[in-house]
Amino acid sequence: MLSLLLDTHVLVWWRHGSGTLTRAQSRALDDLERRGHPAAISSITLWELAQMVARGRLKIRIPLEAWLNDIESDPLLAVLPITARIAAEGVQLDAGFHKDPADRIIVATARCHALRLATADDRIHRWGKVPVI
Repeated sequence: MLSLLLDTHVLVWWRHGSGTLTRAQSRALDDLERRGHPAAISSITLWELAQMVARGRLKIRIPLEAWLNDIESDPLLAVLPITARIAAEGVQLDAGFHKDPADRIIVATARCHALRLATADDRIHRWGKVPVI
């Protein structure tokens, strides 16, 4: 059963050790790993990761498509597709939510699947309309 959706930067920090997870995020991810339950990511996260690599913000050692395939097939991750419901939710977030389309899809995915969102994005934390850790 899925309980946690990872924002793109949290996924990078968790799987590639390049950042700082909060204590609550580390505990939640350790618990999922220990129980063999996957964390979820939005399919748009794969696109964001590809953009990070293309722009030189993230270095990888294997070809991009192979790396993304590795993430997609990781048994500790479940990739959730962008559905009609998620797309509609993403554009209907209230005016208090920022305009970043990837963040809108990630938040909409968390809301539509009733998942907590692991994020360090202060704008999402301040928005307050999705459960975050």
